[in-house]
Amino acid sequence: MSSRSDPVETAADGDRDLYDVATWEERTSLDGLSVALYWLITRSAKALVLLVAGVILLAILASFGVGLLFDPAVAVLVGLSTVPAFGLAAYVYVSDVTTAEPLSVLVATFLLSVLTASFAAVLNDVARPFFSPFGAVGVVLSFFIVVGPVEETVKLLAVRLYAYTDDRFDAVIDGAVYGAIAGLGFVVIENFIYIARTVDMAELSLGVAALGAGDGIAGLRALAGPGHVVYSAFAGYYLGLAKFNPSHRGPIVVKGLVIAATVHALYNTLVGPATAIISALSGLPRVPSLFVFVAAFQGFFGYLLVRKLRRYRDAYTATHDGEGAEITPEVAEFEE
Repeated sequence: MSSRSDPVETAADGDRDLYDVATWEERTSLDGLSVALYWLITRSAKALVLLVAGVILLAILASFGVGLLFDPAVAVLVGLSTVPAFGLAAYVYVSDVTTAEPLSVLVATFLLSVLTASFAAVLNDVARPFFSPFGAVGVVLSFFIVVGPVEETVKLLAVRLYAYTDDRFDAVIDGAVYGAIAGLGFVVIENFIYIARTVDMAELSLGVAALGAGDGIAGLRALAGPGHVVYSAFAGYYLGLAKFNPSHRGPIVVKGLVIAATVHALYNTLVGPATAIISALSGLPRVPSLFVFVAAFQGFFGYLLVRKLRRYRDAYTATHDGEGAEITPEVAEFEE
């Protein structure tokens, strides 16, 4: 889409000064003040978002007690529960065939995701009572209307607040990298909350007992973790695509969020019934059945993510090696 201009500017011969008539640039002290105020407002909005997120997160953490925050047993459980998600995020990172993303921006995105996850915790809790009267149907509706969209939005917000505006975010695939890191940050804080709810404070003085009490939930969270990375890597990829296609930015971002939120909600909806069906048909215990479902579901969508990253890699290689290879677009994964 070409940039449009006012009819006066279009018809002018270029010699006429159209400042404050049909064009504008910073000239006067009032112009300078306006620019400064705009900068202050935009930065203040980001600061306010971070402040609110920080306060909410501190309140959530305080509800578990200070002891849990610094307990080695809980730290070990959280660390173990995030290993699969970390491995997947690392794979997305090394799949970036362009310049390596700076550690400072990766760390900032991770920390911002830990902060913004607090919004999801609050919004999910606030919305739950509105759906609970409808039983199982209400639960499914909440996954598609609230949980999926909210959680994927707050993860993408973590990318948008900082990495997206950095000049080193200079390729579409960078969005997938930062999206994956945001997913990892979300996994860490979500797993901490789940584990903190399981481990009793009285067990903290008995380190081994605390590990024994929490290893089950840590294992279950380890299965769920990679999904967050996959979903937000998809959303992040489309955020990257939007950055370099500004005339279609809004629809592209929405497309990424719709994909991520729908797959996320679909997982939440199917994980319980599918695990029960697999267990009934195969005779496997519930946990192995859960593993089979998670491996199949996350493996399928993980494959689609890998295929998208490889298509970008192939296109990058073809255009930078001077081969002139034709790059044929394909129907998007979720539109076949």
